[in-house]
Amino acid sequence: MWILVAINSLVFLQELALGPQAVTRLFYLFGIVPARFSHPEWAAWVGFPVDDYWPFVTSMFLHASWAHIVGNMWTLWIFGDNVEDRMGHVRFTVFYLLCGMLAGVTHYVTNPDSTVPTVGASGAIAGVLGAYMRLYPHARIIAMLPVFFWPFFFEVPAATYLFVWFFTQLWGGTLAGLAPGQVGGIAWWAHIGGFVAGFLLVDLFVPRRERGDRSHGLDEAGLHAAWGPYHRR
Repeated sequence: MWILVAINSLVFLQELALGPQAVTRLFYLFGIVPARFSHPEWAAWVGFPVDDYWPFVTSMFLHASWAHIVGNMWTLWIFGDNVEDRMGHVRFTVFYLLCGMLAGVTHYVTNPDSTVPTVGASGAIAGVLGAYMRLYPHARIIAMLPVFFWPFFFEVPAATYLFVWFFTQLWGGTLAGLAPGQVGGIAWWAHIGGFVAGFLLVDLFVPRRERGDRSHGLDEAGLHAAWGPYHRR
C-alpha cells in the first residue's frame, strides 16, 4: 500500500512542477476521456493516440489538487492497510489496480460522450472500501462531523458508514445523469463501479476458507484504539 501512496505522491509532485497548460495536456493524454474511445474519428481529429487504453491505468495516479490527493491517500491509509493485511501485498496491489480499471470502465460506459478528462485514485479506493465492507462488517470507525466549525468525533459501525457513502454516490450519480451536459467534477459512477467491483472481487483475493473470525486489531475498532499510541502501521 505504501508503494501506491508513494507513486501517487511522486506523480503529484511532478504535476506541481508543470505549468497549467502542460498539466491540462497531461490530464487529457493520461486521464480517461470517454469520447476518446466512443468517438474514434473525433479522437483522431483532436490528436489522441490511436488504440491507446493505458489511461484506464494511468488516470488513477493523477490528481487535480492538494485536497484531491490528500483526501484519497488518507482514505487509502485508513481502510487499505487492513484489507492488505488479509490479501497480502501482491494480491492487494493487483486488486487495487483491477478495481481502478473497472471503475474507469464504468465511468466510460455511463458517460460515453464526455470530453472531460477524469483523473484520480478514488475509483480504486472505492474498491478497497467495498472489500473492507465484506471483510470487516462489524468493525467500528471514527467519523467527524463539523458542528459550528467545531469538529465533533463519534464512533460508527463501518458497515453503516460505507452503506451511507455508497448511497451518497448513487444519489449523486443519479442526479448527474439527469443533466448529462454537465458531466464533470465528481465521477460518481466510477466510485460506484469501483465499490461494487471491490465488494464482489473479494472472494477471488481472499478465499472464504481464509477469512474466519478474528479479533479486531488496534487500528480497527474503538475510540481508544483509533486514537491511542499503538498502531500496527
